[in-house]
Amino acid sequence: MKQQIPNTFGIKVYANQLLHYRSVEELQTLIQHKQLTAPLLHIGAGSNLLFTRDFEGTVLHSEIRFISVKEEDEEQVLLRVGAGICWDELVEYAVAHGWQGIENLSLIPGEVGSAAVQNIGAYGAEVADVIYRVHGVDLQTGELQSWSRAECRYSYRYSLFKQPEMKRFALTEVEMRLSKSGTPNLSYRGLAEQLARNAAPCTLQAVRQAVIDLRRSKLPDPAELGNAGSFFTNPMVSPQQAEALKQRYPQLPVYPTEGGNMKLSAGWLIEQCGWKQRSIGDAAVYEKQALVLINRGNATGADIYHLSEEIIRSVEEKFGVHLVREVNVF
Repeated sequence: MKQQIPNTFGIKVYANQLLHYRSVEELQTLIQHKQLTAPLLHIGAGSNLLFTRDFEGTVLHSEIRFISVKEEDEEQVLLRVGAGICWDELVEYAVAHGWQGIENLSLIPGEVGSAAVQNIGAYGAEVADVIYRVHGVDLQTGELQSWSRAECRYSYRYSLFKQPEMKRFALTEVEMRLSKSGTPNLSYRGLAEQLARNAAPCTLQAVRQAVIDLRRSKLPDPAELGNAGSFFTNPMVSPQQAEALKQRYPQLPVYPTEGGNMKLSAGWLIEQCGWKQRSIGDAAVYEKQALVLINRGNATGADIYHLSEEIIRSVEEKFGVHLVREVNVF
């Protein structure tokens, strides 16, 4: 009997098989006993997925949930975290212990394993900033594997694990190095402004609360309105293209990056094309943030995908910039 796949868009889609495992050994047993029907898809909480059809294979989900200290000194702590831990649960835990490094990533939906795959980021921080090592299992052989932070090849919303050939690995554990004495990252102006509005001292808890307040003011709760957060990544363009666009559109937000390219605001581009609050059936652009596509109730994955295609086409026609989906489409 087919089983429904969890996803934050709230779309009813099914897999031939949905299996949860609670340990590395349990996953290895499933592999060794050939209980997995191909194709295989490993998911977290379904917070970055768009299914346009049922999945004719096996969906795997980690329930490896633990947080432990591997190493600790006066300045830092090295955590071992199970891939199935809710991401925001980890952030809350770290802040409560006074460990700095991931508070800017508060309230991002999903789980720790998928956070390491996606290299989640917000308000001037990325999870790659704190990752030390990632561990996983080869779904074809059951063998254990691990990757250093450098081997993960992190960049903006990218990691090695997004390569097609790496889909054979399920991440089971992530090691993160957090600071006991670091200064909160207030490089994102909007976060500093929210902290000031809250009239709170610059503590880790205050920064976390400011991030939560910002996210709740701009992004819908998936439990109330189906969505996957930011649907598109912010496009990267050359300095020359950015300058040419800035000449034509002086209000265009442009941000320099470490690689030398310039980052544009995808939400601004989409809004300038008139998409904010527009809909195609029950698939719609969120009224408070054009970067977010929502399911108003009865949209299918195909409906949302069609809306995203129309947005991509119109942004390319108006600005000559191609938007890339951050959400994984199946």
